[in-house]
Amino acid sequence: MLTILGFVMIATFLVLIMMKKMSPMAALVLIPALFCVLVGQGAHLGDYVLKGIGDLAPTAAMLMFAIIYFGVMIDVGLFDPVVRGILKFCKADPVRVVVGTALLAAIVSLDGDGSTTFMITVSALYPLYKRLKMSLVVMTGVAATANGVMNTLPWGGPTARAATALKLDAGDIFVPMIPALAVGLVAVFALAYVLGRRERKRLGVLTLGDTRVVTEAADERESEQVLVGAGAVGTGGGPAGGPRTSGGAGTGSGAAPSAGGPQDEGDADLQVLDPHRATLRPKLYWFNAALTVALLTLLILQALPIPVLFLLGAALALTVNFPHMKDQKARVAAHAENVLNVSGMVFAAAVFTGVLTGTGMVEHMARWLVSGIPDALGPHMGIVTGVLSIPLTYFMSNDGFYFGIVPILAEAGAAHGVAPVEIARASLVGQALHMSSPLVPAVYVLVGMAKVEFGDHTKFTVKWAALTSLVVLGAGLLFGIL
Repeated sequence: MLTILGFVMIATFLVLIMMKKMSPMAALVLIPALFCVLVGQGAHLGDYVLKGIGDLAPTAAMLMFAIIYFGVMIDVGLFDPVVRGILKFCKADPVRVVVGTALLAAIVSLDGDGSTTFMITVSALYPLYKRLKMSLVVMTGVAATANGVMNTLPWGGPTARAATALKLDAGDIFVPMIPALAVGLVAVFALAYVLGRRERKRLGVLTLGDTRVVTEAADERESEQVLVGAGAVGTGGGPAGGPRTSGGAGTGSGAAPSAGGPQDEGDADLQVLDPHRATLRPKLYWFNAALTVALLTLLILQALPIPVLFLLGAALALTVNFPHMKDQKARVAAHAENVLNVSGMVFAAAVFTGVLTGTGMVEHMARWLVSGIPDALGPHMGIVTGVLSIPLTYFMSNDGFYFGIVPILAEAGAAHGVAPVEIARASLVGQALHMSSPLVPAVYVLVGMAKVEFGDHTKFTVKWAALTSLVVLGAGLLFGIL
């Protein structure tokens, strides 16, 4: 019964948010609360929720201070050269913009933290997508899938969890998987190219410094259409072509509110990276760059817990760049909306994960799936693990999958002569899809900053991310890794 109710609860949640019948935050709270009562454990709901909140509290704290830190870095102009570089590469061509999204997300993912990746990627590209009127779900889908493939880095989490759960060396798991993961990353770039071609066909190519769009249909007719009201990207003296805005640091205007996401949809593409904003600190550019590099280096080395690193980094960045108390308060207030939205979603997700785990539904679901594996597939447990990792890492946290399910799969594989290290490698296959799971806090940073409905992101991304995971699985089999 718990198995059936677990699947029904997850299906209900996904259907309601994709049909936009409920907001993700409300669905994450109310649906598990209802099912907790249905399984007869309503009296323990408080315990499950508090346990879930306790487990995710460090993540929420990390996101809160990471948003403030990177929001301040955006305000002071640290990423302006990045935006200019991307614009130079993209040249306002939708194909290049989407491929650039995959490239930027993959590069920033080297720090091993999804939230950081999404904050930097969206902050840099949101203005360009808005100005070109490109689909924002394309940006979120490509960024999430690229980050998912890169999330398999030994310091990213899944590989370390698999190594710990099966008492293996992380290098023995990850290094042989590099060719398969590289093919997966190539698949992401191919996907970005295809999606970019779609956007180009829909919108045409807007030339920098010009005000005309040349559509593919117009190419065939050798004619051009005038873009009405869009203007040219790169004009107006700024990296996103935005006009000057007034206001000082103390008022919060002229900066990048909400960590790169604008407060107002109407002027989203105009104000995000205003080159004349009062919060710019050009004299402190190299200090801020060094601070960010040092922060990411310490994060990779795991010198301190990630929440502590971002807490210290945010405090130092605020103090040095905005020594006056009034200006510091204004910067925090400017990013408060994103902080509240993201931390709220994390704590709402804690209800979902707390009930799913506390009631035993997730354990029953996993054991049911494992018990349904025919004996004939025993010698092929590597393939089975790879296939199961795609849905299981979407519906479960990485901790639940790697510490709860992977050992069971490894035990079943060992009975048929399959080495645990092969099971561990196969368990990484589903990470491309995992990063769009409603149980991953970082995805709420992505959709929140991009002003995209979570349901729209889910409908668009799941099929492409699952396909990417299957490409990684196929490459692993082709190279003899699995």
